[in-house]
Amino acid sequence: MRLSHLRQRLRDLGAKPCHEDRLLRGWSQVGSYDRAHSPAKTFFPLALRNELPAIEAELHGLARLRGEYPATPSPTLPRTTGEGANVALRASSNDDEVARLLVELHDGQMVESVLLPRGGLCVSTQVGCAVGCVFCMSGRDGLLRQLGSAEIVAQVVLARKRRAVSKVVFMGMGEPAHNLDNVLEAIQLLGTQGNIGHKNLVLSTVGDLKVFERLMEGLTHKPSPQPSGGTTSHLTKPASGQVAGYPASGRGGEREKRSSAPVKPALAISLHTTDSALRAKLLPHAPQIAIEELVERAEAYARATSYPIQYQWTLLDGVNDSDAELERIVRLLTGKYAVLNFIPFNAVDGLDYRRPSAERIALMAQTLNQQGIYTRVRDSAGHEIDGACGQLRARGVKVE
Repeated sequence: MRLSHLRQRLRDLGAKPCHEDRLLRGWSQVGSYDRAHSPAKTFFPLALRNELPAIEAELHGLARLRGEYPATPSPTLPRTTGEGANVALRASSNDDEVARLLVELHDGQMVESVLLPRGGLCVSTQVGCAVGCVFCMSGRDGLLRQLGSAEIVAQVVLARKRRAVSKVVFMGMGEPAHNLDNVLEAIQLLGTQGNIGHKNLVLSTVGDLKVFERLMEGLTHKPSPQPSGGTTSHLTKPASGQVAGYPASGRGGEREKRSSAPVKPALAISLHTTDSALRAKLLPHAPQIAIEELVERAEAYARATSYPIQYQWTLLDGVNDSDAELERIVRLLTGKYAVLNFIPFNAVDGLDYRRPSAERIALMAQTLNQQGIYTRVRDSAGHEIDGACGQLRARGVKVE
């Protein structure tokens, strides 16, 4: 189901924008349709009220929980802060615990979502993937089908029935650029009726030109700010001011206008190496864009939105963890409005790749932070349960 189809169905039942808005807010935020002095039974048109049980049943059937797999962070893997200090990962409160969700869609296909710390959620955008990253399980069987925008939002709804969700990252199964219309439609709803801040919606891509073209529509490029002299001066935001296409603030103005203003998400780039030849081997079906051009286009978007680019780097022992890579990273990202996320590799059956040692990971992050490249180590959820992206689905399909 696409959200545009759902909206049209509501309109065919006599819904006006205010009715549509309330229903979509209630669904996406797992809340009531009632308002003070305006209960749903008198607010919604009669035809919509009569059809509402069937609509709700259809929405509920878009995504069902097939299994939940808690993933306790490893106590031995150090996390490196921006200052290079090592901080041991620790188990946290319920809202901070990581858990992988195996989600069954209405047609029996399965995808994965991940509950992340501090209200985060990682969602899938496709069943399978066509990019074929050699270290990833998601694309082992290729692309099976796209997810509709309503199915993407349904993963958020499913997670919100378990705990609060205030950030959504589109980094699960699939390449969002290959399903861009549905992904942007889902982002639009989540950034308006879904009550999630634009910068807390993070679209991840291997780097497709059409992503940059679509996201840059309506944005005015802003000049890079002058360094402030601090240790992370390259993360200084551009001069403040309204970005074209955004509501001026969360206050005032008509709700319909705010809902129709284009939501511009933050952007994450799956980089993994600075060596073009190696990147082509690791991501065999990714667009062949020069790495320098990729970073240049990402930088333009970062400056236009005031959101730093998140560069994702899956760490593979003996592949992309060399001192030469560190030197090239410094040359590539110095002065960029960016964050580099190191993600240690999760073991995958049939693959010989390994994650570097904890000591090597910590040293790499510390070295880059000392060179002014803001670097974080992200523990890849699911390491202890063999739950790298795509593995839970693969096991679920095998059981079938």
